[in-house]
Amino acid sequence: MTTDLTSDEPLQGRFDLHAGALRLSLRADLGGCIAGLWHRDAPVLRSVQPELLEGAAQAACFPLLPWAHRLGHARFRFKGRDHTTRPNLPGEPHAVHGLAWQRPWEIVSHTAQDAVLRQTHLPDADWPWAYEVLQHVNLTPSALGVQLVFTNTDTQLQPVGLGWWTSFPKRARSRLHIELGQRWENDVAHLPIRMHAQPGIDGDVTHLDFDHAFEGWTGPARIRDERFSLQLRASVSRLVLCSHPDEDSFSIAPCSHVPNAIHMADPLAHGLRHLAPGETCEMSMSLDVAVV
Repeated sequence: MTTDLTSDEPLQGRFDLHAGALRLSLRADLGGCIAGLWHRDAPVLRSVQPELLEGAAQAACFPLLPWAHRLGHARFRFKGRDHTTRPNLPGEPHAVHGLAWQRPWEIVSHTAQDAVLRQTHLPDADWPWAYEVLQHVNLTPSALGVQLVFTNTDTQLQPVGLGWWTSFPKRARSRLHIELGQRWENDVAHLPIRMHAQPGIDGDVTHLDFDHAFEGWTGPARIRDERFSLQLRASVSRLVLCSHPDEDSFSIAPCSHVPNAIHMADPLAHGLRHLAPGETCEMSMSLDVAVV
Protein backbone atom coordinates (compact mmCIF):
# COMPACT_ATOMS: atom_id res chain seq x y z
CA MET A 1 0.00 0.00 0.00
CA THR A 2 1.27 3.46 -0.93
CA THR A 3 0.47 6.56 1.11
CA ASP A 4 0.36 9.78 -0.91
CA LEU A 5 0.85 13.10 0.87
CA THR A 6 -0.38 16.29 -0.76
CA SER A 7 1.94 19.28 -0.83
CA ASP A 8 -0.24 21.33 1.55
CA GLU A 9 0.05 18.80 4.38
CA PRO A 10 2.63 19.40 7.15
CA LEU A 11 6.19 18.33 6.46
CA GLN A 12 6.78 14.76 7.51
CA GLY A 13 9.88 14.95 9.67
CA ARG A 14 10.67 11.26 10.10
CA PHE A 15 9.86 7.98 8.41
CA ASP A 16 11.39 4.52 8.77
CA LEU A 17 11.76 1.92 6.03
CA HIS A 18 12.07 -1.81 6.83
CA ALA A 19 13.19 -4.72 4.66
CA GLY A 20 14.25 -8.00 6.23
CA ALA A 21 16.81 -7.21 8.92
CA LEU A 22 17.55 -3.73 7.51
CA ARG A 23 16.04 -0.55 8.96
CA LEU A 24 16.53 2.91 7.50
CA SER A 25 15.46 6.19 9.15
CA LEU A 26 14.75 9.31 7.08
CA ARG A 27 14.67 12.88 8.38
CA ALA A 28 12.95 14.92 5.68
CA ASP A 29 12.99 18.00 7.90
CA LEU A 30 16.79 17.82 8.26
CA GLY A 31 17.93 18.14 4.67
CA GLY A 32 16.20 15.03 3.34
CA CYS A 33 18.91 12.97 5.01
CA ILE A 34 19.19 9.32 5.95
CA ALA A 35 19.77 9.45 9.70
CA GLY A 36 20.89 5.86 9.83
CA LEU A 37 20.92 2.40 8.28
CA TRP A 38 21.06 -0.62 10.59
CA HIS A 39 21.18 -4.39 10.19
CA ARG A 40 19.27 -5.36 13.29
CA ASP A 41 21.16 -3.27 15.89
CA ALA A 42 24.45 -2.94 14.00
CA PRO A 43 25.02 0.31 12.06
CA VAL A 44 25.78 -0.29 8.38
CA LEU A 45 26.38 3.40 7.70
CA ARG A 46 27.51 5.88 10.34
CA SER A 47 24.14 6.14 12.04
CA VAL A 48 22.33 8.31 14.58
CA GLN A 49 18.93 7.51 15.98
CA PRO A 50 16.62 9.95 14.21
CA GLU A 51 15.27 11.56 17.38
CA LEU A 52 18.85 12.42 18.43
CA LEU A 53 19.96 13.87 15.10
CA GLU A 54 20.60 17.63 15.21
CA GLY A 55 21.55 18.21 11.59
CA ALA A 56 22.32 16.45 8.33
CA ALA A 57 26.09 16.84 8.84
CA GLN A 58 25.88 14.10 11.50
CA ALA A 59 23.76 11.81 9.36
CA ALA A 60 24.54 8.62 7.48
CA CYS A 61 23.84 10.13 4.07
CA PHE A 62 22.55 13.41 2.66
CA PRO A 63 22.02 14.81 -0.86
CA LEU A 64 24.35 17.35 -2.46
CA LEU A 65 22.73 19.88 -4.82
CA PRO A 66 22.48 22.14 -6.77
CA TRP A 67 26.26 21.75 -6.52
CA ALA A 68 28.43 19.19 -4.77
CA HIS A 69 31.26 19.85 -2.30
CA ARG A 70 33.03 23.22 -2.20
CA LEU A 71 31.98 26.25 -4.24
CA GLY A 72 35.03 28.48 -3.96
CA HIS A 73 34.66 31.56 -1.76
CA ALA A 74 30.85 31.43 -2.11
CA ARG A 75 30.83 33.33 -5.39
CA PHE A 76 30.94 32.53 -9.10
CA ARG A 77 30.36 33.91 -12.58
CA PHE A 78 27.82 32.33 -14.94
CA LYS A 79 26.90 33.48 -18.45
CA GLY A 80 28.52 36.87 -17.93
CA ARG A 81 26.91 37.63 -14.56
CA ASP A 82 28.44 37.55 -11.09
CA HIS A 83 26.59 35.66 -8.36
CA THR A 84 27.13 35.12 -4.66
CA THR A 85 25.88 32.62 -2.14
CA ARG A 86 26.78 32.37 1.55
CA PRO A 87 29.37 30.32 3.43
CA ASN A 88 27.36 27.71 5.31
CA LEU A 89 29.79 26.02 7.71
CA PRO A 90 31.58 27.65 10.67
CA GLY A 91 35.14 28.65 9.79
CA GLU A 92 34.68 27.73 6.13
CA PRO A 93 35.15 30.49 3.50
CA HIS A 94 33.41 28.45 0.81
CA ALA A 95 29.81 27.38 0.30
CA VAL A 96 29.79 23.63 0.90
CA HIS A 97 27.59 20.75 -0.33
CA GLY A 98 24.90 22.91 -1.93
CA LEU A 99 21.61 23.97 -0.33
CA ALA A 100 19.44 20.87 -0.04
CA TRP A 101 21.12 19.37 3.02
CA GLN A 102 20.35 22.42 5.20
CA ARG A 103 16.72 22.91 4.14
CA PRO A 104 13.61 20.83 4.79
CA TRP A 105 12.13 18.35 2.34
CA GLU A 106 8.68 16.82 2.35
CA ILE A 107 7.76 13.16 1.99
CA VAL A 108 5.47 12.93 -1.04
CA SER A 109 4.66 9.22 -0.78
CA HIS A 110 5.83 6.09 0.98
CA THR A 111 5.42 2.39 1.52
CA ALA A 112 7.21 0.19 4.05
CA GLN A 113 10.21 -0.07 1.70
CA ASP A 114 10.05 3.05 -0.51
CA ALA A 115 9.80 6.80 -0.05
CA VAL A 116 9.75 9.80 -2.36
CA LEU A 117 10.95 13.15 -0.98
CA ARG A 118 10.62 16.53 -2.66
CA GLN A 119 12.28 19.89 -2.25
CA THR A 120 11.17 23.01 -4.10
CA HIS A 121 13.46 26.03 -4.29
CA LEU A 122 12.68 29.60 -5.32
CA PRO A 123 15.43 32.13 -6.14
CA ASP A 124 17.04 33.63 -3.02
CA ALA A 125 20.36 34.92 -1.66
CA ASP A 126 21.92 31.44 -1.84
CA TRP A 127 20.89 30.38 -5.35
CA PRO A 128 19.37 32.65 -8.00
CA TRP A 129 17.40 29.98 -9.90
CA ALA A 130 14.27 27.97 -9.18
CA TYR A 131 14.29 24.17 -9.15
CA GLU A 132 12.42 21.11 -7.93
CA VAL A 133 14.14 17.89 -6.96
CA LEU A 134 12.79 14.46 -6.08
CA GLN A 135 14.75 11.93 -4.03
CA HIS A 136 13.63 8.32 -4.36
CA VAL A 137 14.71 5.95 -1.57
CA ASN A 138 14.28 2.18 -1.81
CA LEU A 139 15.23 -0.51 0.70
CA THR A 140 15.39 -4.27 0.06
CA PRO A 141 16.59 -7.00 2.46
CA SER A 142 20.09 -6.70 0.94
CA ALA A 143 20.45 -3.20 -0.55
CA LEU A 144 19.74 0.52 -0.36
CA GLY A 145 18.99 2.46 -3.53
CA VAL A 146 18.62 6.23 -3.93
CA GLN A 147 17.95 8.43 -6.96
CA LEU A 148 17.87 12.20 -7.49
CA VAL A 149 15.71 13.73 -10.24
CA PHE A 150 16.43 17.45 -10.59
CA THR A 151 14.28 19.75 -12.75
CA ASN A 152 15.07 23.35 -13.69
CA THR A 153 11.79 25.17 -12.99
CA ASP A 154 13.34 28.57 -13.68
CA THR A 155 12.98 30.67 -16.84
CA GLN A 156 16.78 30.79 -17.28
CA LEU A 157 19.60 28.30 -17.88
CA GLN A 158 21.22 27.18 -14.63
CA PRO A 159 24.35 25.20 -13.64
CA VAL A 160 23.68 21.97 -11.76
CA GLY A 161 25.65 19.29 -9.93
CA LEU A 162 24.41 16.33 -7.87
CA GLY A 163 25.79 13.90 -5.31
CA TRP A 164 25.46 12.27 -1.90
CA TRP A 165 27.69 12.51 1.16
CA THR A 166 27.77 8.95 2.54
CA SER A 167 29.56 8.05 5.78
CA PHE A 168 30.67 4.71 7.19
CA PRO A 169 31.85 3.69 10.67
CA LYS A 170 35.44 2.58 11.12
CA ARG A 171 35.71 -0.82 12.71
CA ALA A 172 38.73 -2.85 13.81
CA ARG A 173 39.26 -4.42 10.39
CA SER A 174 37.69 -1.82 8.06
CA ARG A 175 39.22 -2.07 4.59
CA LEU A 176 38.49 -0.10 1.43
CA HIS A 177 39.07 -1.04 -2.21
CA ILE A 178 38.25 1.37 -5.10
CA GLU A 179 39.37 1.30 -8.74
CA LEU A 180 40.19 4.87 -9.82
CA GLY A 181 42.02 6.79 -12.53
CA GLN A 182 43.11 10.19 -11.19
CA ARG A 183 43.32 12.17 -7.94
CA TRP A 184 42.89 15.94 -7.71
CA GLU A 185 45.45 17.75 -5.57
CA ASN A 186 44.16 20.69 -3.52
CA ASP A 187 45.53 24.18 -3.00
CA VAL A 188 45.83 25.85 0.42
CA ALA A 189 42.12 26.72 0.28
CA HIS A 190 41.27 23.00 -0.19
CA LEU A 191 40.12 23.55 -3.78
CA PRO A 192 41.26 21.13 -6.54
CA ILE A 193 43.93 22.52 -8.87
CA ARG A 194 45.64 19.65 -10.74
CA MET A 195 45.27 15.91 -11.39
CA HIS A 196 47.71 13.08 -10.76
CA ALA A 197 47.45 9.41 -11.67
CA GLN A 198 45.77 7.33 -8.96
CA PRO A 199 45.21 3.75 -10.14
CA GLY A 200 43.20 2.84 -7.07
CA ILE A 201 43.01 2.59 -3.31
CA ASP A 202 43.29 -0.67 -1.41
CA GLY A 203 44.06 -0.44 2.26
CA ASP A 204 43.16 -0.38 5.90
CA VAL A 205 40.80 2.56 6.44
CA THR A 206 42.42 3.47 9.77
CA HIS A 207 45.59 4.51 7.90
CA LEU A 208 44.02 6.40 4.98
CA ASP A 209 44.43 10.18 4.99
CA PHE A 210 42.47 11.79 2.15
CA ASP A 211 40.25 14.78 1.55
CA HIS A 212 40.41 14.64 -2.23
CA ALA A 213 38.30 14.32 -5.36
CA PHE A 214 38.93 11.38 -7.68
CA GLU A 215 38.03 10.61 -11.29
CA GLY A 216 37.87 7.43 -13.34
CA TRP A 217 35.91 5.47 -10.73
CA THR A 218 34.92 2.06 -12.11
CA GLY A 219 33.21 -0.88 -10.49
CA PRO A 220 31.96 -0.85 -6.91
CA ALA A 221 33.71 0.72 -3.96
CA ARG A 222 34.16 -2.27 -1.63
CA ILE A 223 34.11 -1.80 2.14
CA ARG A 224 34.71 -4.82 4.31
CA ASP A 225 35.11 -5.26 8.07
CA GLU A 226 34.31 -7.85 10.72
CA ARG A 227 30.54 -7.23 10.40
CA PHE A 228 29.70 -6.44 6.77
CA SER A 229 30.82 -6.65 3.18
CA LEU A 230 29.48 -3.58 1.32
CA GLN A 231 29.52 -2.55 -2.32
CA LEU A 232 28.82 1.08 -3.21
CA ARG A 233 27.95 1.95 -6.83
CA ALA A 234 26.77 5.12 -8.55
CA SER A 235 25.83 6.33 -12.02
CA VAL A 236 28.85 8.67 -12.07
CA SER A 237 32.63 8.22 -12.37
CA ARG A 238 33.67 10.82 -9.78
CA LEU A 239 33.79 10.76 -6.00
CA VAL A 240 35.29 12.52 -3.00
CA LEU A 241 36.95 10.44 -0.29
CA CYS A 242 37.34 11.97 3.16
CA SER A 243 39.18 9.74 5.62
CA HIS A 244 41.47 10.86 8.44
CA PRO A 245 43.30 8.56 10.90
CA ASP A 246 42.06 10.44 13.99
CA GLU A 247 38.33 10.15 13.12
CA ASP A 248 35.96 7.26 13.84
CA SER A 249 34.18 7.40 10.47
CA PHE A 250 35.04 8.02 6.82
CA SER A 251 33.02 9.34 3.91
CA ILE A 252 32.64 8.43 0.24
CA ALA A 253 30.72 11.02 -1.77
CA PRO A 254 29.81 10.09 -5.36
CA CYS A 255 29.29 13.27 -7.36
CA SER A 256 28.52 14.33 -10.91
CA HIS A 257 31.24 16.99 -11.12
CA VAL A 258 34.63 17.99 -9.74
CA PRO A 259 34.38 20.23 -6.65
CA ASN A 260 34.50 23.91 -7.64
CA ALA A 261 34.03 22.96 -11.31
CA ILE A 262 32.05 26.15 -11.87
CA HIS A 263 35.33 28.12 -11.47
CA MET A 264 37.28 25.97 -13.91
CA ALA A 265 38.05 26.99 -17.48
CA ASP A 266 35.61 24.42 -18.89
CA PRO A 267 33.05 23.47 -16.21
CA LEU A 268 31.15 21.15 -18.55
CA ALA A 269 34.31 19.11 -19.17
CA HIS A 270 34.50 18.56 -15.41
CA GLY A 271 30.95 17.27 -15.06
CA LEU A 272 28.86 20.37 -14.35
CA ARG A 273 25.54 20.41 -16.24
CA HIS A 274 23.83 23.44 -17.78
CA LEU A 275 20.09 22.77 -17.60
CA ALA A 276 17.64 24.68 -19.79
CA PRO A 277 14.22 25.65 -18.40
CA GLY A 278 12.14 22.52 -17.93
CA GLU A 279 15.11 20.19 -18.43
CA THR A 280 15.83 17.34 -16.00
CA CYS A 281 18.95 15.48 -14.92
CA GLU A 282 19.30 12.38 -12.74
CA MET A 283 21.78 10.51 -10.58
CA SER A 284 21.53 7.20 -8.74
CA MET A 285 23.50 5.34 -6.07
CA SER A 286 23.20 1.89 -4.49
CA LEU A 287 24.71 0.06 -1.52
CA ASP A 288 24.69 -3.74 -1.39
CA VAL A 289 24.84 -5.13 2.14
CA ALA A 290 26.05 -8.62 3.03
CA VAL A 291 26.69 -9.94 6.52
CA VAL A 292 30.14 -11.48 6.97
